[in-house]
Amino acid sequence: MGANGIDELLGQGVDDRALPGVVALVGDRDGVRYEGAFGLCNVDGDEPVRADTMFAIMSMTKAFTSVSALQLIERGALELEQPVAGILPAFGELQVLEGFDGDKPRLRPPVRQATIRHLLTHTSGLGYSFLNPNLLRYHQLTGAPDIMSGKLEGLQVPLIADPGSRWEYGISTDWLGQVVEAVSGKDLASYCQEQLFAPLGMRDATFRPNEEQAARMMALHFRAPDGGLVQQSLDFPEPEFALGGSGAYATGPDYTRFMRALLRSGELDGERVLRPETVELAFSDHLKGAPLPDGMHSAMPEFSNDVPALPFAQGWGLGFRLVLEDVPGMRKAGSGDWGGLFNCYYWIDRAAGVAGAILTQVLPFYDASIVTVAEGFEQGVYGKLAVPHPA
Repeated sequence: MGANGIDELLGQGVDDRALPGVVALVGDRDGVRYEGAFGLCNVDGDEPVRADTMFAIMSMTKAFTSVSALQLIERGALELEQPVAGILPAFGELQVLEGFDGDKPRLRPPVRQATIRHLLTHTSGLGYSFLNPNLLRYHQLTGAPDIMSGKLEGLQVPLIADPGSRWEYGISTDWLGQVVEAVSGKDLASYCQEQLFAPLGMRDATFRPNEEQAARMMALHFRAPDGGLVQQSLDFPEPEFALGGSGAYATGPDYTRFMRALLRSGELDGERVLRPETVELAFSDHLKGAPLPDGMHSAMPEFSNDVPALPFAQGWGLGFRLVLEDVPGMRKAGSGDWGGLFNCYYWIDRAAGVAGAILTQVLPFYDASIVTVAEGFEQGVYGKLAVPHPA
């Protein structure tokens, strides 16, 4: 399969301390094309990373929650243009943070109400405090908990833009998880287990790791000022609810099964989780003129570096960032992708029929050394694995 070059790339990334350890997989419609595990679960220990190593996948959770909402839309229990406040009245109480009068937040009602489509496309006006300085200042001045507190109250924070006016990355998918719970009558963790994880054979995917799964978890590491890696835990409290935007855990093989189901238009091993036309809809651009920013700018450098915009046309589907033109030597137009805060990344290229994921546990996000390895991995997939290009 020509995988030796990919092995060398990932192994060298570990040797160079770009990564403490890594699991990388590639799948196509017929099976797994590549699987590799390198390095250590903890740079201070000696336990090797294996294919069954567990990862906190953080924002790669958003794809699970988005597909859950799409299932409910298929069943007629939810509509894309349905106002969120019609399902969750508390959402209708959110106001827009315009700025500050001294140390007092200046708030106003939104000009329109957000819809389910807005939540799925991150055009609801909701943000993240670690990416938006105004929202960070709001939390600092008011003492209101943010989503990282794990408290349900962390959802009750202001919008930072009117719904539909622009793309802004934030807690939209956490609210979407609450929509799934309200409409389905089940908590999000149970819903995903019953409707996604079990049907797709994702044996370790969960919002609630058990003791045995926790023992297989890769430790979280931080990039030190000298460029090395230091193991250090984050003191995140036990969440009060299943965080639809960041709360799931999984292995690389679990996530590959999920991606392969989307490559196969919603079906894997005889189990269908979405209709083909719904998958097509999810991988279509839904921004409706809402502008994308020139990248994401960090307000908390300990959590994320600045993330530049890709130099290619982009859009946003129902749960997935889309590239709208071919990336030379890499993914094809129409591919969906995203990542997780701890430097996990994935892409799903339905045109070429291939999907890949690279998983580790390092902060801050968008680490330059890891991004270089991830890009090299993708290039290797399309080169050394001889991924077919569409005619």
